[in-house]
Amino acid sequence: MATKPAIPKGTRDFSPAEMLRRKYIFNTIEQVFRKYGFLPLETPAMENLETLTGKYGEEGDRLIFKILNSGDAWKEVSETTRAKLKEGEEVHSGKLAAELAEKALRYDLTVPFARYVVQHQSEIVFPFKRYQIQPVWRADRPQKGRYREFYQCDADVIGSTSLLSEVELVQLFDDVFSALGLQVVVKINDRKVLAGIAEVSGQPEKVVDIVTAIDKLDKIGREKVEEEMRTKGVSDTAIKGIAPLFELKGRWSEQRPVLEQWLASSGTAQQGLKDLSFTFEAVGALRSAVLEFDPTLARGLDYYTGAIFEVKAMEGSLQSSICGGGRYDDLTGIFGLKNMSGVGISFGADRIHDVLLETNKFPAELGGSTKLLFANFGEAEALHCLKQLRAVREAGIAAELYPDAVKMAKQFKYADDKGIAFVAIIGENELKQGIVTVKDMRSGEQKAVKQEELLSVVGG
Repeated sequence: MATKPAIPKGTRDFSPAEMLRRKYIFNTIEQVFRKYGFLPLETPAMENLETLTGKYGEEGDRLIFKILNSGDAWKEVSETTRAKLKEGEEVHSGKLAAELAEKALRYDLTVPFARYVVQHQSEIVFPFKRYQIQPVWRADRPQKGRYREFYQCDADVIGSTSLLSEVELVQLFDDVFSALGLQVVVKINDRKVLAGIAEVSGQPEKVVDIVTAIDKLDKIGREKVEEEMRTKGVSDTAIKGIAPLFELKGRWSEQRPVLEQWLASSGTAQQGLKDLSFTFEAVGALRSAVLEFDPTLARGLDYYTGAIFEVKAMEGSLQSSICGGGRYDDLTGIFGLKNMSGVGISFGADRIHDVLLETNKFPAELGGSTKLLFANFGEAEALHCLKQLRAVREAGIAAELYPDAVKMAKQFKYADDKGIAFVAIIGENELKQGIVTVKDMRSGEQKAVKQEELLSVVGG
């Protein structure tokens, strides 16, 4: 029995209709990126495993898809490890993976970007503004809005500590979602504020564990967040010290004085609050986005050091983040290039697609489908249509010739199923008279025009 065809869980095929919608999203984002001075970049689908590990925190490392060494990888495993496995002795999974796999699929676009910057630093003009639109892979549990293979659309500025970059990225979010016709809220926080909260709690050394737990507040609630902190060694006293964080409400102007008083003993937190104030003031009026301070926004990635962003749609049922990003002060330092600050954002194209589809925000015409079909009546007529077809295509109109001389009902059904607006009919009579009968598939109307008038009929 033949195996039923299937694809891996968490991945998807995209039909032509879906691809037209996706291309619309990518093109819209790319146009805004270029308007802001960002240049395109691509990196390989796979990176050396050591490039990726240790950059995303303990949980992120577990979600990296490792690639088995080519050839007979088992022969590459050390004799000591093989002997232990044969005897039933436990072998650390991380050690075994390191022996079996030297490469991995990229988890995001930021770490490969940092690797690229270090590797090509002598060729780059800083500050370096790049954008990258490519797929990434995560060994996550598939669910609605969460996939194992998905596209990211990143924009980063590296080589400057200026907060004007943060301001520009908020405005870029606004421009993209204005172009897509979607209302969003841009949530912002600062890792320095979160570090200050860890300081005043009395356990500054637990800042990563505290931030990682807080990042899950929307998903698991306060009780589970506090429970996770305890399992990571955060004391009850420290958890009590963090408690005011969960009570903060209102606009930035109302929250700031409360935070300044609560975190008065932390110089780190005060700097974070000052930076946030600058961003709020400098961003100015936005069209489709609302800028909102979220004191519980953490974004669990270890490399963020300053501002952090998260974007959520204010329309549709998808409650998860559709964009994110933040400031990283020394991401390139792990590859040997110190003191290279950057800030970047990432658009989750797959989730944006789902929101736009649910809210019916895609244009009716996406500009990629065939507009005109030439009917096929036989060899002589088809050869004549080929000349007409070339002229139509040169005029920038997507057109095609039906390949077989079959019944007209079948050819009309083909046009209907593909959403083709017009069918050009050039049969024996039309050839003799030098005319074309044009059928509008939307209204059902037909009219005969001179062949030289065809473009004016279908091009409007």
